[in-house]
Amino acid sequence: MPIIDADTHVDETEETWEYILPGDEAFKPVAGYPSNPDPKRRPTRYWVIDGKRQMRMTRDDARTRTTTPMRELLDIDARLRAMDELETDVQVIYPTMFLVEGTDRPEVELAIRRGYNRWLADRCAKSGGRLRWVCLPPLRSMDQALEELRFAKDHGACGILKKGALEADHWVSEPYFFPLYEEAERLDMPICFHAGSGVPDFSPTSQFLHSAFLRMEMPVPNAFEAVVSFGITTQFPKLRFGFIEAGVSWVPFVIYYMTRRAERISGEGTFGKQKYELSTDVLRTHRLYVTCQVDEDLPAILKCTGDDNILVGSDFSHADSAQELDFNRLLRQRAAKGEITEEAVRKITYQNPRAFYGL
Repeated sequence: MPIIDADTHVDETEETWEYILPGDEAFKPVAGYPSNPDPKRRPTRYWVIDGKRQMRMTRDDARTRTTTPMRELLDIDARLRAMDELETDVQVIYPTMFLVEGTDRPEVELAIRRGYNRWLADRCAKSGGRLRWVCLPPLRSMDQALEELRFAKDHGACGILKKGALEADHWVSEPYFFPLYEEAERLDMPICFHAGSGVPDFSPTSQFLHSAFLRMEMPVPNAFEAVVSFGITTQFPKLRFGFIEAGVSWVPFVIYYMTRRAERISGEGTFGKQKYELSTDVLRTHRLYVTCQVDEDLPAILKCTGDDNILVGSDFSHADSAQELDFNRLLRQRAAKGEITEEAVRKITYQNPRAFYGL
């Protein structure tokens, strides 16, 4: 059975910025290294973007079960061989550096996002269709963002990265983003709300960690609630919305919360939200797709969500709590125990990501 990995990653590298367009070279990120590294620890490194330090991970091959050439797409064949070992047919690639926004200057954002898109389009084109990617629109420059969507569609992209909280100084449900949603709908490209923050953060890592859950994970359920309660899914009736790398256990609560609120809303709405009704099949009706973790309480969750809109990803190249390279085998084990059905496994690992990404 074919397998589509709905959430993998790439580590940006020096070569990424060689694709920055002529005239934007001044905005290239520059690699940085500490002046006095600790010899007892793995070497650290970072990017300098617009004069400020930004995250650049140093990976452990054994822990990630990957190598630098795979992670940085320096060796496409090596990544494809790793996919073969995992029995994966297609990977959908998300960024790493851009999961936390690195600048609030439109010209810098435009330069580095356009460069990233062209780099990833070129690298994935060498994979025979097995590596697909998610576009980074420069959201502080909406006209150019729409151009990037069209470029991405023509060069193998199958989704559009969006943050679920404040981004480009606007919230998910504000009219500012309606041109993005309209063009995405026209191009048949889904909006992908991946875990991450759209607000630049220049604080030390130790300080960022105090709000990491709020800033990285919670924007995903916030976007889920917003696109329904503000009528975005109704206004753009063919647009698909994905909620990536935050698990699925929160979905029953958010549906309960929206249902209870809808039952108690009178007139045209409350707190500025639309008056809305929720069917018994919220995800399917509103075209909402959510990635799960293999060890969540799927039997209970699927009773609420159904099995037509659930995806799964390996978090390939990352080694955080979302990593699950063996998701196919582990889901099949749960099916063999009778916890979920074989049909649900087929949907989660192939049919649903194929439908969501339009593959």
